[in-house]
Amino acid sequence: MKKYIALSIVAATTMAFGSTASDLAAMKAEIAALKAEVATLKKGGDAAEIKKIKKTLSEVKAHDANDNIKWGVDLRTAMDSLSYTMASDSLFGNPVSKKRSNDSLLATRLLLNMAYAPDNKNIFKGVLAYNKAFGADFGGNGSGAMPRGWGMDTFDWVTNEALTDNNLKVKEAYWLYMGDSIGQSDTPWTVSFGRRPSTDGMLANLRNGDDEYKSPLAHMINVEFDGASAGVNLDSITGIPGSAVKLCLGQGSTNAAPMFSGATNYTDDENDLDDIKLAGLIITPYDDGQITSKIQIYRAWDLPGYSGSDMYAMITDAAHPTPTKMYQVGEIDGYAWSTLVNGIGEDGILADTKLFASVAMSKTNPNGDHGGMLGTTDSKTGTSYWVGAQVPVFDGKFGLEFNHGSKYWRPFTYGEDTMAGSKLAVRGDAWETYYIYPITQALSLEARYTYMDYDYTGSNNFFGADGTPMTMEEANAMDMGGMVVDKASDFMFNARYKF
Repeated sequence: MKKYIALSIVAATTMAFGSTASDLAAMKAEIAALKAEVATLKKGGDAAEIKKIKKTLSEVKAHDANDNIKWGVDLRTAMDSLSYTMASDSLFGNPVSKKRSNDSLLATRLLLNMAYAPDNKNIFKGVLAYNKAFGADFGGNGSGAMPRGWGMDTFDWVTNEALTDNNLKVKEAYWLYMGDSIGQSDTPWTVSFGRRPSTDGMLANLRNGDDEYKSPLAHMINVEFDGASAGVNLDSITGIPGSAVKLCLGQGSTNAAPMFSGATNYTDDENDLDDIKLAGLIITPYDDGQITSKIQIYRAWDLPGYSGSDMYAMITDAAHPTPTKMYQVGEIDGYAWSTLVNGIGEDGILADTKLFASVAMSKTNPNGDHGGMLGTTDSKTGTSYWVGAQVPVFDGKFGLEFNHGSKYWRPFTYGEDTMAGSKLAVRGDAWETYYIYPITQALSLEARYTYMDYDYTGSNNFFGADGTPMTMEEANAMDMGGMVVDKASDFMFNARYKF
């Protein structure tokens, strides 16, 4: 019992020093009282006194645990070898290089993960991010071009996904409330507001070596945005394991005038793009831990793009500058169904093998202005499928993935999943293979190769005439081959430290 009493004093003292300054005096008083009780016990205490001390220590520990932000570190140092093959070696009558490359793009990415729970219903989560190339500051995107927030100070879809500058930025910051029931039913629910976790979603997490994924589904959406969500677990009602539904709302830009911009502060700016908004549902029809199936349905309003007249002038007149003004061109609907099988056997290599398949569809709804969406005023449907496997090999993880996109395929994957562009946005074929090897519990190495073969142009563009799908032959006929990527590859070697 003496050993227990001594450990109790140490534990209480340790917990006190982990608390906030305003509570130290009260905790010292608690510890002094405990010491007095210990002295009494040494003279001959009883079980009731010991029970009382246990309860007091539990309260001190619970208080201390809720008074601290928990930090996690995700540090990645990567070298990418990039290679591009353009559709031709001429641009507007001028010879250009058909082969373009960078053999050693070095970069460091730091994510500082934060979590804080003042009680068992409220949680704060956040991520601070730094993403920078060795020896370069791309804060202005180079050569006086648009800010890396992504143009005209209105977009921040890739603020932390693209290589930028030396600044530490907010990638995620949101609070989450978790309810136990709705009315008389034992139905858990959640609601959340803030800068939501909207990159590294389901299936994309595997290639990063992560067991957990974020929301939403990576096949359709991989951009940063601010918004809200509300979810309900339905398994207690339906009897289907893991069944749930979540409503997501997001805003991808605002046309509010900044302070000191020459307009009335934060009013609608008539010279800028309207707010871009998104609403969708994430439905989980089944999730028993081994088989996870999710469906995503969404609509995005007032999407931006370049006008048909501006793009035509640029193509037909070599002296015409690249267009910089964007317009609202319409809406887009998106649908995706992703299923992951985590283990296809009881033991051995198959027990830790993961297989997945995902199908998706996009459908444009042009407003008819400025040349429409994707180069047409007609509604167009695009499709994509994505399959892959991850197998444990030599104490590591070997993965192989393939995805294909059709002529009018248009997802929101601007948080590019490779340095050479978004493989999931490809209108054509993309192959990827990787191997992740753990050195220690915190340190791992990864080698990854991605190859993208484009059937049509416009895969990584916006939603207006700039997203017009053309074959490589059509691009060459218009003498645009020097600005159209035909094939691209990215070989990446990554050292990752995470705890």
